[in-house]
Amino acid sequence: MNEDVQQDLLASLGNTTQETEFFTLIPPGYVKGRTKYVVVLGTVMSGLGKGIFSSSLAKILKDKGLRVAPIKMEGYLNIDSGTLNPYRHGEVFVLDDGMETDMDLGTYERMLDENLSRGNFTTSGQIFTRILERERHGQYLGRDVQMIPHVTGEVKRTLRQLAVDSKADIVFIEVGGTVGDYENGYFIEAIRELAYEEGEEAVGVVALTYIMEPQSLGEQKSKAAQLGLRQVMQAGLQPHIIACRCPSPVSDKVREKISMFSNVPLRRVFSMHDVASIYLVPEMLREAGMDREVLTLLNLHDRVNQRSEDRARRTWQSFIDKLQQPKEKNITIAIAGKYTSLRDAYASIDKALEHCSVHTRCNIHLRWLDTTEIDVHNVVEHLRGCHGIIVPGGFGVRGAEGKIQCVRYARENHVPYLGICLGFQMAVVEFARHVCGLADANTTEFAPNCKDPVIDVLPEQKKIEGLGGNMRLGGKDVVLKPDTLIRRLYGDHPTVRLRFRHRYEVEPRYIPVLEQHGLIFSGHAPNQPIMQMFELSSSVHPYFVGTQAHPCLTSRPLSPDPLFLGLVEAAIQRAYPQQVFSDMTPDPSDITRDKTKGSIHRPLVAN
Repeated sequence: MNEDVQQDLLASLGNTTQETEFFTLIPPGYVKGRTKYVVVLGTVMSGLGKGIFSSSLAKILKDKGLRVAPIKMEGYLNIDSGTLNPYRHGEVFVLDDGMETDMDLGTYERMLDENLSRGNFTTSGQIFTRILERERHGQYLGRDVQMIPHVTGEVKRTLRQLAVDSKADIVFIEVGGTVGDYENGYFIEAIRELAYEEGEEAVGVVALTYIMEPQSLGEQKSKAAQLGLRQVMQAGLQPHIIACRCPSPVSDKVREKISMFSNVPLRRVFSMHDVASIYLVPEMLREAGMDREVLTLLNLHDRVNQRSEDRARRTWQSFIDKLQQPKEKNITIAIAGKYTSLRDAYASIDKALEHCSVHTRCNIHLRWLDTTEIDVHNVVEHLRGCHGIIVPGGFGVRGAEGKIQCVRYARENHVPYLGICLGFQMAVVEFARHVCGLADANTTEFAPNCKDPVIDVLPEQKKIEGLGGNMRLGGKDVVLKPDTLIRRLYGDHPTVRLRFRHRYEVEPRYIPVLEQHGLIFSGHAPNQPIMQMFELSSSVHPYFVGTQAHPCLTSRPLSPDPLFLGLVEAAIQRAYPQQVFSDMTPDPSDITRDKTKGSIHRPLVAN
């Protein structure tokens, strides 16, 4: 914390030593009224899709030329999401600055088509840590530190700091869980205080609720929704907009009941029924007039750029048209991991393949395989009929040998293969064992005393292991080797920026023997012996590619990731070997570098 910021903080904290109950931490540069806030809360049950709704609403307002900044507020005490079990919370989404976050941050990045940072994610653990650090440094000037005003004050400071850093017209605040949960109660109280302090037309509250539709009754029931909304009002917040989640369109009768019991005008009670793809939600909200209602609530009509909206809508509609077009081609791609019983554990992979499906006009059927159940005797049975195989990342030895069997099947049977993170490492182990003749090859993560540790923690990383910082996290530049498939996929650019989340690397002393037997390391870290990408020559295999990165994290609806796109196109060629498709060969001139994202993408254009 620099000296100026510290003095401003101490000045604010000093107010609490006087005879006043006001406690407002105002970050330097904050201008009251410049930034407005939209709060998205859930009622009745979790899993309603607050992130999808909030990101979709943020998108249609961004389309109007407004600057938006989302923030996800989680009640758990973890500092970040890095140690959370995928079975409980879905995948860990890694931001470019290395922050490990909730999977909803991926939804925001894909929908808004922009990179987020650690300022867009906070947890109770972060909030309490900052408060306790200040208390230990004596920065509360003798005050007893309390939930109110100090904890809620830190929440408000966090929101206002995001407003300053992002220069946003609207900050979208998604509160995790549901109203009534103990762990997010102080977030909601802080928002109530924020609305009080910012004044009228500054904070809009949107409540997502669930309308039950029991098959045995044959009608929609709103009682649970009414009780959930009552909890919102009991917390001191009056909803301005209500989005009713339901499998089918919510009836006018139910909307009228919700309106009457919540004091929300009927025109602001929306049906948020299920649709075929989350990418249809923005236009659903726009057609329902939700963007206009938000602009009216926050008095933002004068900041709208109509030309910007027209351009954005045309671009998005081109994508939606392709999304909804009938697709004549069909392929099956296997996802071979150990968390496959929960698809949210691989949400970004799922979405990256959906982006490719639209771009290639092909139906991609996913076969989810649990590698703990795969061995040398049944691997053929599990993978028979697959046109492509993905082995995703993960930690721990469980299912590792099953992944190696999947890699071997793909390599020996010329099935297009993409290895991601651990899938990269397992492919190197498989190649070392069955091509290089190193029968005891393994990773020291699983076999510390193996004879040939082809995957290991590099010496420079071991030095900082005690500090807990030996994980390679976040966006890193990768130098691409000339005249390789991967470089062609990325438009023949010399470097690409991708995101990483791993600890183990290819042991440098084994690189020569792996290369001598045909493994091409086509991407490496700048000025370091860290191999980040490999491939096999097209004369040996139609598509055998691996990367230590997680390219799915930077795939976007309008610009599918090139490695996934290459896999899908190779799988289509395998499924339809007698057909020639005009859009199958990547053209370097058709690939652009998005300087704002620091990565290279192949754009989706209307034709």
